[in-house]
Amino acid sequence: MIPLRNNLKNKSFPFINWLLIGINFYFFIVELAIPNPKALDSFIAHWAVIPKILWAHPSQHLFSLVTAAFLHGGWLHIISNMLFLHIFGDSVEDRMGHFRYVIFYLLAGIIANGIQAYFTPASTIPLIGASGAIAGVLGAYFFYYPYSDIEALIPIFFFITIRSVPAFIFLGYWFILQTLNSTFSITSMASGHTMGGIAFIAHAAGFIAGLIMGPAFSKQTGRNR
Repeated sequence: MIPLRNNLKNKSFPFINWLLIGINFYFFIVELAIPNPKALDSFIAHWAVIPKILWAHPSQHLFSLVTAAFLHGGWLHIISNMLFLHIFGDSVEDRMGHFRYVIFYLLAGIIANGIQAYFTPASTIPLIGASGAIAGVLGAYFFYYPYSDIEALIPIFFFITIRSVPAFIFLGYWFILQTLNSTFSITSMASGHTMGGIAFIAHAAGFIAGLIMGPAFSKQTGRNR
């Protein structure tokens, strides 16, 4: 399912959310402007989370838990991430307020990247992307607005249709997929296999972090319908 919009009306302009989207695209353009693959690899290695290096020299590389969340591996990676951030982030910012939303977003990214690195301590594969932080936003949205409607593209066999889906179904389905894939990743690593590609553990961890932190960062108590 691909989200298109939600049905919520915000009381304030989500300028922090737009700023985060702009910063992500800015650093992606910086990546694209790097002249050769070797220089790009060096740039990524410096700013990404590389679990083996992080745990070998934690005091020197803790910054990467934040900086990695502003790097992306390609157009599909950044567009899909920014689509989710645009659709869900503005409502979460509206509920939290601008300052709290910044702190929440960064904390969610740090927690998600940290837990991914914890479960993959020997990995030398760079961990990049805003997915963990955005997963935190999804977790908070799930807590705040479980009964809001998400208009989404839904593939049904060979056809694609647009339907409104309650947020708790859309996000619950997303979280279950991430959790199942996280379990598979951890099981595979325990069997001695090296896992690359999508950081499903960071996704699941970020969502849970957002769900837990959401109540503390809200300007009001309770949930919205």
